[in-house]
Amino acid sequence: MGNRGMEELIPLVNRLQRALGSVGSAGQDYSLLLPQIAVVGAQSAGKSSVLENFVGRDFLPRGSGIVTRRPLVLQLLHSETEYGEFLHCRGKIFTDFDEIRSEIEAETDRVTGTKKCISPAPIHLQIHSPHVLDLTLVDLPGITKVPVGDQPADIEYQVRDMIMQYICKDNCLILAVTPANADLANSDALKLAKDVDPQGQRTIGVITKLDLMDKGTDAREILENRLLPLRRGYIGVVNRSQKDIDGKKDVKAALQAERNFFRSHPAYGHMAAKMGTPYLQKMLNQQLTNHIREQLPAFRSHLHTQLLALNREAEEYRKYVPDDPTRRTKTLLQLVQRLSVDFEKLIEGSGDKVDTDYLSGGAKINRIFHEQFPHELVKLESDERDLRREITYAIRNIHGVRTGLFTPDMAFEAIVKKQISRLNEPCMKLVDMVSQELLTTVYQCINKLASFPKLREETEKIVNTEIHEQEIKCRDQILLLIEIQLSYINTKHEDFVGFTCAQQFSNQNSKKIAANLIGNQGVTPLSSLIVIRKGWLTINNIGIMRGGPREYWFILTAESLSWFRDDEEKEKKYMLPLDNVKYRDVEKSFMSSKFSFALFNTELRNVYKEYRHLELACGSQEELDSWRTSLLRAGVYPESTNGNGTPENFTDPQLERQVETIRNLVDSYMSIIYKSIRDLMPKTVMHLIINSVKEFISSELLAQLYALGECSALMDESPEQVQHREEVLQKHTALKEALSVIGEISTATCTTPVPPPVDSSWVLPSSPNRHRKKSNRSRSASRTQATPAPIPPPAASANDDADYHHKSHQHRGPRSVPRRQPPAVPKVK
Repeated sequence: MGNRGMEELIPLVNRLQRALGSVGSAGQDYSLLLPQIAVVGAQSAGKSSVLENFVGRDFLPRGSGIVTRRPLVLQLLHSETEYGEFLHCRGKIFTDFDEIRSEIEAETDRVTGTKKCISPAPIHLQIHSPHVLDLTLVDLPGITKVPVGDQPADIEYQVRDMIMQYICKDNCLILAVTPANADLANSDALKLAKDVDPQGQRTIGVITKLDLMDKGTDAREILENRLLPLRRGYIGVVNRSQKDIDGKKDVKAALQAERNFFRSHPAYGHMAAKMGTPYLQKMLNQQLTNHIREQLPAFRSHLHTQLLALNREAEEYRKYVPDDPTRRTKTLLQLVQRLSVDFEKLIEGSGDKVDTDYLSGGAKINRIFHEQFPHELVKLESDERDLRREITYAIRNIHGVRTGLFTPDMAFEAIVKKQISRLNEPCMKLVDMVSQELLTTVYQCINKLASFPKLREETEKIVNTEIHEQEIKCRDQILLLIEIQLSYINTKHEDFVGFTCAQQFSNQNSKKIAANLIGNQGVTPLSSLIVIRKGWLTINNIGIMRGGPREYWFILTAESLSWFRDDEEKEKKYMLPLDNVKYRDVEKSFMSSKFSFALFNTELRNVYKEYRHLELACGSQEELDSWRTSLLRAGVYPESTNGNGTPENFTDPQLERQVETIRNLVDSYMSIIYKSIRDLMPKTVMHLIINSVKEFISSELLAQLYALGECSALMDESPEQVQHREEVLQKHTALKEALSVIGEISTATCTTPVPPPVDSSWVLPSSPNRHRKKSNRSRSASRTQATPAPIPPPAASANDDADYHHKSHQHRGPRSVPRRQPPAVPKVK
């Protein structure tokens, strides 16, 4: 015996599910979500019997007291054969429904034991049958008041919380089961349902055990929805008694007995057509129909959008003939052209997609040119003590045994050539960094050829070879440029100070400093007003007693480093003058995710209050490099490693003047060299490597691919691409068929409007610390009731057909489940 009320929808809905299921895993994105039906009620209210009648099979455990001790999530799946399968023993097929009952009992005892304890861990059971539609039913433990056996003292609240986990979902239809011989006004099932469904749009009252009422009494006014009304009303059912179950009375015979009961009963005869399990099945079937029709507009729109997105690709694949040589040649030309365009866009920064996560391509090469390379040049600058020692030794070695009267220009030339020779290392490092980034960019573009693995492999090999060849040429050119600088020291350069100026520079400089100190008192230097950089930094080395590491807003000028409480720049915390300040890198700690550097005074003075150094941290390596470059612009240089030994203490004033002169000359000339190198090296790399590779990909790559003589083999597709093409075509066909089926469902089914609202204020929601009234006496509740769930917004109108169904297709999580701390468990002596 199955649910025949659903059989009209079975062919159409299952055609739809089969059509969407044929697209493989992608079909999950287009599944039509059907509602979940939860059966809620007190112990022995007849919940399991209602569920069995709905399925049409006798398979649930029976007995007195609390029998259902774990939620049973029952998935009904339409198939040609009838059998059951449990999630905890997947692969084992149950064709005997008595064995299914035994397995449910055994699995319940395995987790909860045999002493009536409960567990929220659900049992998942799938029943495949030709008489059901894909649907989910949930059999929940009965609401209990008094713990028995080894049950915890807060068993009532554990059960309520477990029920709330399911019925709070908007996609759950609630069957609130209440026996006819109990006080309906105090039905726990209806109270819990009102907590989560105050408008009553998804709650159906089910009255059981009508045949067990006292003689002379009936539930006519309740079933007619005149006494204690619900929006969707009540449906009466008559289940099998324990005697019927023990006597193996089957479900079919029980349904016939139920039908006879309602027809022959004087109070229910006039409404027999709207009573019983078949009518309940019809009601649920109509809710299912309403739900499907509510979902159809958005579902159809979603499928139509996907179909439009696939149309162009599917059309190309239908026309694609893999073995057509003309088609292969055309595809090869298109792929090489696209590779050239993509590479140029990444380098020039005009790509269609802008990366917001990290720098790449031309942007990263730009940072190498203007931040990392200048920083490498600054790191070359010799320590002042080492440089003066070298100049001193050079002067004395040139004079030999004689006492020199004049400053030797040979010493200047020797020191300058030594400084120029050291430029090899940062320039070669510049080539390495640019070449590596260029390889990364090429690899990013070539990855789009993954559909043709042979073409991708050969293209990558050819382009990488070209990059390495151009890299060698660039290195040779850079070495040549450095040798050119070494070949002739141009002391007639317009920016060079010359010997005469160099000798006077020290005295003039000291006089200017003194004049500035006297004449410009109270006047802010212009350089201090020029802001080089602003940004957030964290001061790491502040002790916990002073508040610990904290983030401040920093402003760097050519004269000072200031920081403020926030970026409004109203509350200045400190201003650090940059005189005699240098920085050094701080090794990243194991536990820290920040990148740090430290500022210190070369004269061993405190830089901030009692701190000898100021450790600053930022969030990324790129930000750290940018701050270091800004510090260089402000004249704050990195700490240099001192050479071995200390300079000799010369007391010859003439020698000291000569050292100072050479020192000023070297500074002047090397500033010219550094300026030239900073300008010329990026241009050389750009011309010999980047532009050459770009031109090669645009004009030479295709010719070299043809020169391989394997054009046909190059265009062999990968197995993944073949599979992708087949999936796209299959998906396109499935979407067209699904849209056709949806049209049939729309014309073959109709919806029923939601019943108008009724006054259900008689159902008091379950709330904390509330006194409960029993039939003829009242007593104060000794325990806290379940916390009400969040109340959904009221329906706009009666025409809003089953609003909760409309919400189910929106992708959002379930409502938060009301929870509470369980009350203290009394000690049992």
